[in-house]
Amino acid sequence: MKSIFIDCNHQLEPVWHRVHGPDDPPIAVNTAPFKSEDLPRLLDGYDVVLDDHSYMPTPMIAQCKSLKHIVFLGTGAASYMNIAELKALGVTVHIIKGYGDTAVAEHTIALMFDCARDIAKMDRTLRAGTWKPLEGMQLRGKTLGIIGLGGIGSETARIAKGIGMKVIAYNRTRRDDAPAPLVDLDMLLATSDVISLNLVLNDDTRGFINAERIARMKPGVILVNTARGALIDETAMLEALRSGHIRQAGLDVFHNEPLKPDHLLTRMDNVTLSAHAAFRTLEASMTLLRRAIDIVKSL
Repeated sequence: MKSIFIDCNHQLEPVWHRVHGPDDPPIAVNTAPFKSEDLPRLLDGYDVVLDDHSYMPTPMIAQCKSLKHIVFLGTGAASYMNIAELKALGVTVHIIKGYGDTAVAEHTIALMFDCARDIAKMDRTLRAGTWKPLEGMQLRGKTLGIIGLGGIGSETARIAKGIGMKVIAYNRTRRDDAPAPLVDLDMLLATSDVISLNLVLNDDTRGFINAERIARMKPGVILVNTARGALIDETAMLEALRSGHIRQAGLDVFHNEPLKPDHLLTRMDNVTLSAHAAFRTLEASMTLLRRAIDIVKSL
């Protein structure tokens, strides 16, 4: 099948050349920027597209008559395309799980530490010429509540235990091998000093952290989201950040990406932002691209 990696960025390009071997199927690589309306032209004649977090609007994909498969480089394809609508067009969406559990968990912990100690805020003020030490929160002995105990959530639990945190978890399905005590959601919200959101985004979880559930959280909670922006009601979160009910938020994902520079979140001192980069380590990227190539080989 004729295949193209449509949005290979400058970070992934050297990794791609390192992973793609002579025995692998030929895959064209596009590194030039494009808009959604360019998709019919760029995908003309291709059966398979590898997509690293570019939006695939149904009306545009409907014009790509030869396209049969989208290999999404990650698990959150639902944030970038309507999988059911594409299936109706005869386009199958493939996702890749488990390639970066450790990378995302480590980033989750990094955001948690930053929120607890105001490191990014002090960095900004120091660069602006102001020496202003800030008092932080010690994490040892605090309770981390993990919502979603899949591969990433389980790895986050392992690391958090290592720094002396008490870890509890809520999972939407039964887990007999859970690496942390499972509690009901209300108990987790009410007793956790830090909450890590690690759910998959789907129709059932969209807006999962809404105003009602935020109100049940322990006052002064730290909220970390490295999963998907749409899991949280953004308006409700912003209000809780303004009031201080949420002490700090560490966010790697957003409702619309890239985050616009004038977005309110960029002007809030009690928010730490990163550019959807939790999964971006060399180790995770190599595993991700290798699995993507293997999917193309299997088609």
